[in-house]
Amino acid sequence: MKKMAAVQMCSSADVDENLQQASKWIAEAAENKASLVVLPEMFAIMGMNANDKILIREARGEGKIQSFLARMAREHRIWIVGGTIPLISKQENKVMAASLVYDDHGKLVAHYDKMHLFDVVLSSEEQYRESDTITAGNKIVTVDSPVGKLGLAVCYDVRFPELFRCLSDEGVEVIALPSAFTVPTGKAHWEILVRARAIENFCYVIAAAQGGNHVNGRKTWGHSMIVAPWGNVLAVLDDDKPGIIYAEMQNEKINEARQSIPVKQHRRILTDRRNLDHEN
Repeated sequence: MKKMAAVQMCSSADVDENLQQASKWIAEAAENKASLVVLPEMFAIMGMNANDKILIREARGEGKIQSFLARMAREHRIWIVGGTIPLISKQENKVMAASLVYDDHGKLVAHYDKMHLFDVVLSSEEQYRESDTITAGNKIVTVDSPVGKLGLAVCYDVRFPELFRCLSDEGVEVIALPSAFTVPTGKAHWEILVRARAIENFCYVIAAAQGGNHVNGRKTWGHSMIVAPWGNVLAVLDDDKPGIIYAEMQNEKINEARQSIPVKQHRRILTDRRNLDHEN
């Protein structure tokens, strides 16, 4: 059995401070013999405003944040899903919200750009428009990892089950879901959505979240969790405080669930993927 870890952070606008915090959790995951650790969305920067991430964007394969992730993976001999970091977009004054996977030699082995952007109005005081500063991705991304075939998704993606069905069609056994849920949506929907995606596809979901009161005034829900294929919560942080959780990946649990209820064989509606690409 392989151990998986999810990190919860309360990231600030200070990149160096956030990397220092992440390094502590990555080291702890390695010490506890985790094979893979997932960091939350925007782990490297939660800016004072939406444009701050543009100021520290990096080219793919270059920059402080990517060098940090590669070095941590190599030094601690652990696979890392680097939450999301801002990478240069083809659109001026925008970034890609990139989830990067590094193997235990520090090599970049997968790159997923967040597909669904959080443009919502929760109240007159709380509104978000990610599309103002982020370019949406259009690739389904999977990669073979020590914990099985790994699929990548980010935060708001969890509300779009068709993406997870596409990942399931690619044969994923585990899905990494770095997130930064708001308090209202987190309280109402977070656990339900994460567990539903695991159940629908009979796979593990590692949901690593931001949590707490950020220096920019934003509040995030936390409650990071790792969910098994049957929908049972294997590990959870019961609050919004920084921390780390672990769970063991057991292939037989996936096989048992899929053989017991063979939903793939029973499907009558296929997912339309004309506007998507895939990478594995």
